[in-house]
Amino acid sequence: MTISPSTTGETTDLQLPHELIERVQQASTALELLQATQALAAAAHPAAAPCLVDVLGFNNPGAAVAAVDGLIALGPQAVEPILDNLDGYNYGARAWAVRALAGIGDVRGLEVLEEALAQDIGPSVRRAAARGLGQLQMQGLEEAPRTALAERCLRALEASCGDGEWVVRYAVVVGLESLAARLHATSELRPRLRQALEGLRQSPPEATAVVRLRAEQALQRLEARHG
Repeated sequence: MTISPSTTGETTDLQLPHELIERVQQASTALELLQATQALAAAAHPAAAPCLVDVLGFNNPGAAVAAVDGLIALGPQAVEPILDNLDGYNYGARAWAVRALAGIGDVRGLEVLEEALAQDIGPSVRRAAARGLGQLQMQGLEEAPRTALAERCLRALEASCGDGEWVVRYAVVVGLESLAARLHATSELRPRLRQALEGLRQSPPEATAVVRLRAEQALQRLEARHG
């Protein structure tokens, strides 16, 4: 017996563009947009990416969160649609795009993450960028480009060790520890990375204690793994 797609509960290729995307485009209330975006994100179909990127600029935080989650779930397939539609005039859309790129961890998002960490006015965006720079997926790269990529990530994180917001400095610690896991045991970048963590661990007493403690924890973990 042949089971029709409608009885399986799965979204078909035809349903996606003609139903789910259309629902997003025709949503007339914030709730409708949220629900339509959640359904589109749950479809996990590459064709959803451009529409999900559009949602980032709709001034609906709930729908934007759902769109970011959907883009992250799509992974590398979503990177080009995000980069091709970055809106330099819509701060909210760009901020959400940074969060999506950070969550995906594709190396093509490096430049956007570098710029966000160095220049974005929003601490939450800088925090996402710092975490993202530590989580870029470098496997499969040759040694030379892998080292160059890691050095750029490290340089960006080093430059933000003195960020005025403790949540960003905390994220820098997380990013540095994550980056360390992607470096070879003999990498010449390791001493610099440890020095950056040591500087955060030895922050002045008036600095936020949680950042110092997190840096201490990161250093202890690195010592346990690599000595």
